[in-house]
Amino acid sequence: MMRAVVQRVGRCRVRVEGETVGEIGPGLLVLLGVGQEDGEEDARALAGKSVNLRIFPDEEGKLNLSLLESGGAMLVVSQFTLLGDCRKGRRPSFASAAPAPLAERLYERFIEEAARLGALTASGRFGALMEVELVNDGPVTLLLDSRGAF
Repeated sequence: MMRAVVQRVGRCRVRVEGETVGEIGPGLLVLLGVGQEDGEEDARALAGKSVNLRIFPDEEGKLNLSLLESGGAMLVVSQFTLLGDCRKGRRPSFASAAPAPLAERLYERFIEEAARLGALTASGRFGALMEVELVNDGPVTLLLDSRGAF
């Protein structure tokens, strides 16, 4: 199943070899992991869930607004380690993570779908060693997956 860690941020950026490749102000940082069994529908469903989560404050301070309603942006960073299985031993197994060609295609599909739905998007660089800097707003951090496990 496709997994995401979604963090409401005041700002964030991702750098590769010292170069900023993606940066946003207020919005969401989405760390995205793709599993072997994932497909186009998983990417569409999770992107839709992410941009429509009501986790931004309205005029009264209640969490009633989505990313789209708040006018924020989304920075998406590939994170295969979200598929790590730590149930046995001390070394995570990444056997359930999708192979790179599939993972990259679905990562790109997630970003395309979020943009199609109206989110201003930025991204990291798939497969690169990245540095992610963020200011967590709230803090608000949620775990999502494409099949409703959590």
